[in-house]
Amino acid sequence: MKKAVILSLLTVLTWGCSKDGFSNQNPYLPNYGFSMEVNTNLPSYNSLLFTGNSVRVYPVNGPTNGVIVFNTGSTYNAFDGSCPNQNITSCSKLTLSSSNAHCECEGENYNLFNGQTTGKPYGLKQYRVQVNGNIITVYN
Repeated sequence: MKKAVILSLLTVLTWGCSKDGFSNQNPYLPNYGFSMEVNTNLPSYNSLLFTGNSVRVYPVNGPTNGVIVFNTGSTYNAFDGSCPNQNITSCSKLTLSSSNAHCECEGENYNLFNGQTTGKPYGLKQYRVQVNGNIITVYN
């Protein structure tokens, strides 16, 4: 009996956790497998060099409404460009305004510093980011 409990616990710990503790599961938004590079030396992405600026990028095989990349001042955040608390529809594309992303369908503003809003079960779907010089790599 003791061996079965220990084996069950080890199985849960091994399979129940991701390698780096990162989870972006959302029942309304698909899990796209993609990787993209954003070069802030290029004019279309140069605004990302400044805190509080964001751009929308459409990676190959990525989210339908693109990926929002945002400069927090100390790092970069990357979020799915769709409203996180509903299925993807014609009105679910987030619009960017300063340090917020607005969902017209929900009438909600999401903070791009943390991806959160109040009173909703899901914040913005976040993607992994790595920075190497002027290259920002976003991936899922």
